[in-house]
Amino acid sequence: MSTTNNRQNAHASGKLYQFKLVLLGESAVGKSSLVLRFVKDQFDDYRESTIGAAFLTQTISLDDNTTVKFEIWDTAGQERYKSLAPMYYRNANCAVVVYDITQASSLDKAKSWVKELQRQADPNIVIALAGNKSDLSARRAIDSEEAQAYATDTGLLFFETSAKTAVNVNELFTSIAKKMPLEQLAANSRGRGSSSKQRGVDLTSPTSSNNCSC
Repeated sequence: MSTTNNRQNAHASGKLYQFKLVLLGESAVGKSSLVLRFVKDQFDDYRESTIGAAFLTQTISLDDNTTVKFEIWDTAGQERYKSLAPMYYRNANCAVVVYDITQASSLDKAKSWVKELQRQADPNIVIALAGNKSDLSARRAIDSEEAQAYATDTGLLFFETSAKTAVNVNELFTSIAKKMPLEQLAANSRGRGSSSKQRGVDLTSPTSSNNCSC
């Protein structure tokens, strides 16, 4: 997988697809740290909590001819911002729901976010469950088998990640990119123009120039 370093050449003659991705989860589970690691390959032990939401972008080259661009909305986890969440997951093509493996209550909160997405978001949304802070395994409060079983039963992608050590961070986002309906999107762009708006944008299609997945 390739990200920022060769993005300029990645889609020079191939297909470029754009998707809206939202991160959800309890405060302090490491949502912003995951995004920072994915986008900038950095980690900050003293990163402050997100207020409202933060917006970033990153591209992934799946192969020589296919590049996926994520428009990433990193939402605040504090309860007082919960009412704003629908504004960010509305029309989202994919979501990462994050919990902290050292905090048992954070998985319960993650499950409630999954239920909300399945009830109110796009019915075709791709959801990944991320058990973050896997580097703190000595303080583990949630068995990976428990989370994996829940993800399997609920139809989610699942990874245990560490924003601090970068374990499974790129793999998480790459798996989401591979799960997106790229062939269907390309066909929609060729055949019906703007009909692909709710499922992302084929940026290499002439008909997509005015589309937005926001």
